[in-house]
Amino acid sequence: MRAVVRQAVRDVRTAPPPPPADPPADPALAALRAVVDDLATSTHAIGKLMLEVAPAYLSDTDAADVLAPLCAQIGETLTNGLAARRYAMSGDRRALHGIVL
Repeated sequence: MRAVVRQAVRDVRTAPPPPPADPPADPALAALRAVVDDLATSTHAIGKLMLEVAPAYLSDTDAADVLAPLCAQIGETLTNGLAARRYAMSGDRRALHGIVL
């Protein structure tokens, strides 16, 4: 039963966001949306890496102690690393607003 629940959660977290209802008519806006989508995808991958080092059961405070050396090694700020970790856990882009996006 646990394996089924884990797989369901993994499927939901890794599902790509749905496309916008109406694609923008402006090509510059469409290009900007594509860049934001690419950034969110790469941030999700970084967040999954952060979760391997600091699992989801750790609070942000406890995870910060573990993630600080990793973030320094890969050239990422700790704030961005923690935001990416929250995004990988939730799949909600609002975790990135004001920090990454």
